[in-house]
Amino acid sequence: MDSYQRILSKFARKNILVIGDVILDQYIQGSVSRISPEAPVPVVVEKKSFYTPGGAANVANNLRGLGARVTIVGRIGNDQEGRILKSKLSKEGVNVQGLLIDRKLPTICKTRVIAQNQQIVRIDREKTSHPGSQEIPPRMFRFIKNAIGRFHAVILSDYGKGLITPELVNFVRAQALAKKKIIIVDPKVEHFAYYRNVTAITPNLKEAENAIRNIKITSKAGAQLEIHSDKLTNDQDINRAGEELRRYLELDALLTTLGERGMRLFEKGKTPVLIKTVAQEVYDVSGAGDAVISTFTLSLAAGANKRHAAEIANFAGGIVVGKIGAVAVTKEELAKAIKDHHS
Repeated sequence: MDSYQRILSKFARKNILVIGDVILDQYIQGSVSRISPEAPVPVVVEKKSFYTPGGAANVANNLRGLGARVTIVGRIGNDQEGRILKSKLSKEGVNVQGLLIDRKLPTICKTRVIAQNQQIVRIDREKTSHPGSQEIPPRMFRFIKNAIGRFHAVILSDYGKGLITPELVNFVRAQALAKKKIIIVDPKVEHFAYYRNVTAITPNLKEAENAIRNIKITSKAGAQLEIHSDKLTNDQDINRAGEELRRYLELDALLTTLGERGMRLFEKGKTPVLIKTVAQEVYDVSGAGDAVISTFTLSLAAGANKRHAAEIANFAGGIVVGKIGAVAVTKEELAKAIKDHHS
């Protein structure tokens, strides 16, 4: 436990760059006591409504909650939602100079209606661009190039909304590797082939299954991915897939999240490691992946080896799934969870 606490004590001295698809999450909470006479749907009486940073913005928010210094790079629209998101991040102490206004696209906003701790419906407001259909502004490349030297690690948070393109990934990877920076990716299924030669990626089990299928279908080098099935139903299949994806993408490590089964860490030249879940109750899994990649990356930047970093990230994920909404974990919560587990 002391080794974990030493890692946590170094979080505040680390500077992390987050690049990705930023989202504004809105939550409307209420109660249901009757069905609408207009249609067979529940009537939700609103009791509370609030906004939180989502997507890559939630990754940045998690890093700030853990005490790190954070700069975010992404796109927002010239609209009220963009201003709300930028304001919320600024109030948390996130450097938002890398948030660029795109007048052609609205700020992505996801509205969730929740009653009796159950999500009733989600309403998405977005107009995303497909990779290659909209050019990344040159000023974004300039900002990254000028800033990257002062960061200890870089996170690419890919929500498939159009910002993370092969061109951007190649540019960021080249800049990060030239400066010997840690680079971690939260992947999107369709984009796995983009992420070669980064430090690590953090897919969940479903993303890993879909990625295997996608790589076999789309990649000319698909035969090099020596996995016969994309159905990962047992430990042997999961281990084989993790090892093969790590090898195929030439990664230092691959951290697969397995829900109630915890996580599995694959490192070059090492036996896969199972990390059992520490979650006590599961209310909402949204935001768990953001907490995991934030804590894993920050722990590596603070000097943890990959196994210890994954174990610390597992505690963070366990905290978040016990809450409603994509809520950032704090360093105090994380320290307490680790202490309670080992006491």
